[in-house]
Amino acid sequence: MVIIVTGASGHVGTNLCLALRAEGHEVRAVDVREPVQAVRHGARWVNADVRDPAAIREAFNGCEIVYHTAAVISVVGGLGGLVQAVNVEGVRVVAQAALECGVRRFVHCSSVHAFDLAAMVGRSVDETAPRSVRPSLPAYDRSKAAGEAELRKVVERGLDAVVINPSGIIGPIDEAPSRMGSVLLAMWQGRLPSLVDGGFDWVDVRDVVVALRSAAERGRTGHSYLITGHRASVTDLAQAASVAAGTRVTARTVPPWLLRGVMPVADVLARWTGMHLLPTRETMHALASFPVMDATLARRELGHEPRPLADTLADLFEHFVATGRLARTRTAIPLAASLG
Repeated sequence: MVIIVTGASGHVGTNLCLALRAEGHEVRAVDVREPVQAVRHGARWVNADVRDPAAIREAFNGCEIVYHTAAVISVVGGLGGLVQAVNVEGVRVVAQAALECGVRRFVHCSSVHAFDLAAMVGRSVDETAPRSVRPSLPAYDRSKAAGEAELRKVVERGLDAVVINPSGIIGPIDEAPSRMGSVLLAMWQGRLPSLVDGGFDWVDVRDVVVALRSAAERGRTGHSYLITGHRASVTDLAQAASVAAGTRVTARTVPPWLLRGVMPVADVLARWTGMHLLPTRETMHALASFPVMDATLARRELGHEPRPLADTLADLFEHFVATGRLARTRTAIPLAASLG
């Protein structure tokens, strides 16, 4: 069976390609960047941009399943239209190509940010929650909701597609590393002098891969599924990271009043430098919502069962050690694991 993975060089795409190749599937890894790990494990790289209809149609020809994981993640606005072009128009292009090429199943990896988390503070977020359509919401959030809307237009024309909405993704194999991988790496390296208030729901990338594959076989056409992990504050996440590495990480937090003063500067610096560690307004928007998420539908219909957060962090730490990003230095710490 020929399977397409778009965004194959990304965190989710890499893990998905490796899982598919481990079972012997023929994988076409579609990305504008070489998906090094996927190619190393036998996938065929197709250098194609999701915004290019002709290139995507050629890439999809003869395939049976498409996993669309390509996206631009931003916490500093629309990036001059790039977020909209990839996350909205790109979804339309790949969905239309899948329909024209007779793809059996299309699985779209969206995000929990497609839901208006700020509007759900104090209430549980499930698949019926309002979407991120308010103009005041971050560009990334609005793009994920709009991308799903484009996909549903193609579903109405006959595409058999399903959507998963993961929460905050962490875990191995994180080559770039990802945005949250960079934060955890900085914690372990002692480069993060303080933490911010707030929290999120954190899900293992491997559980996202399992959900994607389950959705391909069991998901209902046109439906969305929240894929959650474990709700934890940033300080709780840091404590669990300390236990995973056997070494201390900072427990200091920055006062909210101070953050309000530095966020405008952080926005500019993050946009110029691409640094993942700065507390931008859009980062703080997500963490301030600290959403409670309900994955009942995914548990019931996809068999979703998140692994313990402690295991995710331990495996990510070992990945960074194995790839030379971290040295293994352990010190006795008076902490008890942990978060499940």
